[in-house]
Amino acid sequence: MTTKDKVARRKLSLLELATEMNNVSKACRIMGYSRQQFYEIRRNFQTYGSEGLIDRLPGAKGPHPNRVTQEVETAVLDHALKHPGHGPLRVAQELMLKGIQVSSGGVRGVWGRHDLLTRHDRLLRLEKHVGGRKIELSDEQVRLLERFSPEFRERHIHTRHTGDLVAVDTFFVGHLKGVGKGYLQSVIDCFSRYAWGRLYANKLPVTAVHVMNNDVLPSFEEHGARIATVLSDNGREFCGRPDRHPYELFLQLEEIEHRTTRVRRPQSNGFVERLHRTLLDEHFRVMGRTKFYEGIEEMQADLDAFLKTYNTKRPHQGRGMNGRTPAKAFIDGLPKNQNQKEETKRKAA
Repeated sequence: MTTKDKVARRKLSLLELATEMNNVSKACRIMGYSRQQFYEIRRNFQTYGSEGLIDRLPGAKGPHPNRVTQEVETAVLDHALKHPGHGPLRVAQELMLKGIQVSSGGVRGVWGRHDLLTRHDRLLRLEKHVGGRKIELSDEQVRLLERFSPEFRERHIHTRHTGDLVAVDTFFVGHLKGVGKGYLQSVIDCFSRYAWGRLYANKLPVTAVHVMNNDVLPSFEEHGARIATVLSDNGREFCGRPDRHPYELFLQLEEIEHRTTRVRRPQSNGFVERLHRTLLDEHFRVMGRTKFYEGIEEMQADLDAFLKTYNTKRPHQGRGMNGRTPAKAFIDGLPKNQNQKEETKRKAA
């Protein structure tokens, strides 16, 4: 029995007690009601029967008479899908230009019925709408999705084979007691998610060149592959005058194309962001609580051990990986003729 049913039964008991005792005042004192409430309950019971004993909230029943029409509600929802960053006043003004009369309060009412009151909720709706569909997005929708979802940024990077695009970035690990500042020069192959990383006490073009020359390029040369393009942000360790900057000169000597993300755009490479998140959650935060380091070399040794597990033993669930390890995807993604050579070496071994 619900609360409403219990209240209705108590009211019915009041009416029956007053009839039996033939005294309204005494029945009201016993049941805890006033005489005014008694006569109102009796009037509702005589008018509506047992339904009149159930408490009714004041106001309109069903849709409110002032609710916008279905056509206006559809227009508001469509506009929120195309422009999730617009506020209620902007939406009302935009629809007014199209001949649709609705107030900012009416827009908020539509959003409230569909759980779209915050921009976060409207962006989630947009992401669910485009998920698994091949539709054309406007520049504003792409910009908002890229800012909102790292996974969406990752889906916008398409690579054909290993070495087609290599992403680089500098990650500030933190200021450790007895060690000082620690910077991670991270490199990841966007096709296979194979990662390299080296820790330094500063971030300079020389350190960015060092990790590429000592760690990354030898790994590609070992398999007879090459790097076609490097993607970085506009940091000083990566960008500068092409005729003077050490990193720019190094890429020119290796015949590697250098691409950068747009200036003042809240987009960076999603692959690198995911790698940094994994390193921070699964390695740096764990080791920082269990071990005291006395130098960068000790940190680098533990990082190398983690990256070895990450590259060769840890299955990756990224787009197109299908649970393969980065090392397996690295071999599988080599150009066709090079892949055949690797299979021959493997069989010979």
